[in-house]
Amino acid sequence: MTTPTPTPTSTQTPTTPYGYRDLDRLLSLMTGDEKHGPAATSTLDAIWVLYDRVLNISPASADDPARDRFLLSKGHGPMAYYAVLAAKGFFSESLLPGFGSYDSPLGHHPDRLLVPRAEIGSGSLGHGLPLAVGSALGLRAQGHTDSKVWVLIGDGELDEGSNHEAIAYAGPVGLEQLHTLVIDNSSAAHGWPGGIASRFTAAGWSADTVDGRDHQALYEAFTAPHPARARAVVARVESRS
Repeated sequence: MTTPTPTPTSTQTPTTPYGYRDLDRLLSLMTGDEKHGPAATSTLDAIWVLYDRVLNISPASADDPARDRFLLSKGHGPMAYYAVLAAKGFFSESLLPGFGSYDSPLGHHPDRLLVPRAEIGSGSLGHGLPLAVGSALGLRAQGHTDSKVWVLIGDGELDEGSNHEAIAYAGPVGLEQLHTLVIDNSSAAHGWPGGIASRFTAAGWSADTVDGRDHQALYEAFTAPHPARARAVVARVESRS
């Protein structure tokens, strides 16, 4: 008898707790020619630290209006995101082997209507940071001033004018609830004098650059105080094959 496939909205909690060491196994369940493996592994450590130690969100609070938000703008290569969501109990790991198949909710780009607790659907690069600005403004207008918005973007996305405008806006208005995580794997077509972090500080943001594989350095950068300023953390990584 065939075991029924869990519904896309499933938030089944694993029977045993998952840890960081389980992520490689969870990643290995997702296969295919279009999986963008290096793009996924470059984000793995940073996403894990956020969900494990920083974000105020869990399967039980996934619909709480006051929850933190995580927006994956770097939508290609979402395997790390899916592995972490499965590890944290947002859906069953039994969905992972179907990654990218016709009837799977786990597509090559996340779909917010199919992936449990995905805040946005992502495809074309350059949209995530502007959406995060709008999310932070909306939360503030609704009185959810303790809710944080995190958006993960790739360094190549900074070539997009939409991100430049979002950076230029969020800095002067002191959008403290907004946090941008930039995965810097040297894939941008254009550089920036003084490095990526200086692009944010020039616009009035608080920003730091850290080793994107060092969990403690990531945690300290993610949780550093930045009163009345938006926050950017640049995570330098060399992609794992």
